[in-house]
Amino acid sequence: MGQRQPLLGNPATRRTGAIVKAKILLIEDNAQNRYLTTFLLEQHGYEVSHAPTGPRGLEMAATVRPDLILLDIQLPGMDGHAVTRALKDNPALKQIPVIAVTSYAMVGDREKCLDAGAEGYIEKPIDPDTFVAEIERFLRPATGEPAP
Repeated sequence: MGQRQPLLGNPATRRTGAIVKAKILLIEDNAQNRYLTTFLLEQHGYEVSHAPTGPRGLEMAATVRPDLILLDIQLPGMDGHAVTRALKDNPALKQIPVIAVTSYAMVGDREKCLDAGAEGYIEKPIDPDTFVAEIERFLRPATGEPAP
């Protein structure tokens, strides 16, 4: 079996003739959640950056320019809804898909995340067997490349 090329949303991460890793920014304050998520993503060839707070996540999004942002909602410094709104209000960052990965699972929580601008919502605890496939559907194909 050959290596598969991850889907990319950020053309700046493509390199001609090379297998390219999508860059994912994980904004999560819980060390155990960061570890599991990073492990799963890196096992599938993704490059993962971390931010433990909302404000730090906004800074990193601007410098790292990830292909996808995975965002906890309950964060120190700034909650995930405010982070999502700030990302979507920034013309340079608004095209980056944001997926809320949260333990908030009450009626209306999913809608609050989507109303803030998130493209997706995944409940914690994540399922290690399906997590990567769930987030891959939010990675857009790079220009000129067919989606698998």
